[in-house]
Amino acid sequence: MIVNEGSHFVGSIIIDGEFIETIIPGELPGHIADTAQRMVDAKGKWILPGVIDDQVHFREPGLTHKAEIATESIAAVAGGVTSFMDMPNTLPQTTSLEALEWKYNRAAEVSPANYSFYIGATNDNFEVLKRVDFSQVCGVKIFMGSSTGNMLVDNDTSLRKIFAEIPALIAVHCEKEEIIQANKKYYTERFGEELPIFFHPLIRSAEACYASSAQAVELATQYGTRLHLLHLSTARETTLLDQSPLSEKRITGEVCVHHLWFDDNDYAQYGNRVKWNPAIKTCGDRQALREALHNNRLDVVATDHAPHLWSEKQGSCLKAASGGPLVQHSLQLMLELSQQGVFTLEQVVEKMCHAPAQLYRIDRRGHLRPGYYADLVVVDPCKPYTVTPENILSKCRWSPFEGHTFPATIERTFVNGHEVFAEGKPSGKTQGKRLAFRTD
Repeated sequence: MIVNEGSHFVGSIIIDGEFIETIIPGELPGHIADTAQRMVDAKGKWILPGVIDDQVHFREPGLTHKAEIATESIAAVAGGVTSFMDMPNTLPQTTSLEALEWKYNRAAEVSPANYSFYIGATNDNFEVLKRVDFSQVCGVKIFMGSSTGNMLVDNDTSLRKIFAEIPALIAVHCEKEEIIQANKKYYTERFGEELPIFFHPLIRSAEACYASSAQAVELATQYGTRLHLLHLSTARETTLLDQSPLSEKRITGEVCVHHLWFDDNDYAQYGNRVKWNPAIKTCGDRQALREALHNNRLDVVATDHAPHLWSEKQGSCLKAASGGPLVQHSLQLMLELSQQGVFTLEQVVEKMCHAPAQLYRIDRRGHLRPGYYADLVVVDPCKPYTVTPENILSKCRWSPFEGHTFPATIERTFVNGHEVFAEGKPSGKTQGKRLAFRTD
């Protein structure tokens, strides 16, 4: 069953080299079957476009004790993610053209998935941003909230220049630093420094998220910027977005799978395993995010895959690292939500495959179409899959879903026409290519 562009039907896909040659509804004609170099029998399976994850942290260079482009891209294709866009908060930070090209060269050597890398904005690298070829780079990342090193852009003049003059998609992490610090002071003065995990969404509060997102939307509206709000986590933030068709939007929003799956009741069971920035909020927020996907206020689903060693996840609310591995199980999670009736299968494909390609204007990816790159996933919807330490492929070797059984299994993943994952094993092929973007 081929699931693509709002419909599903039984058929076959013919691949020639890197590209889809044709899609044939119904029975495969005998003369085509007889001349094929290789046949993959997918009877009873689903074929989807490869997932495009617009927000991952693969930790290379500088943080490779917890993740690498090689290990995390293998985990990605094992989860049906055929293209990823990696964030700039590495060591060194990806805020120069030299650091940016180093990442591209490294991915070309080791990645089975297609790749792109954001360049990070700082208060003082505006001239560098102006020199970027955005037909070859997915966008500019701005931290409008707490960050490390020099990557918190809190200078109003710098922000305005970037929003007004950089001809690219601006992707923002929005949490208001002043509100976070005030909340932290309030709770530590009353309860001490060793705060348990359930203080995390109180410190990195819904108010902190909304205030920063509203500021970004105001700037983008003023300057006509292509703004993408990353990992929205609150009901109120969704009111900043409209329900226009994606093709008509200049301001768009992303939600990550953990904010669709967990709510603050889960801190009691999972503890620091579900500590992210922005924090997981209330059940009401989770429901509002799900509804915003239905009514198209939210445009894409991603992961914010951000591995840490399990040892780094220990300690109090203020000490444990924020983030966790998600890219291997994001599609399975969304497919389970579709089986629960939260989303349709077509909506999952729309928000994880078609919409990222359209939003970022990616060249010939995200859809199953003749002439498009053959990035596709074969799913067995009737084969349950239990997450265990042995089948976790991220370098950190843990997952918030450890012990959970998903109802569907990712059976095969193809990137640029090459099988890079099959029946539980990566192929070892580094067939990923640098994503290209239309700048019209």
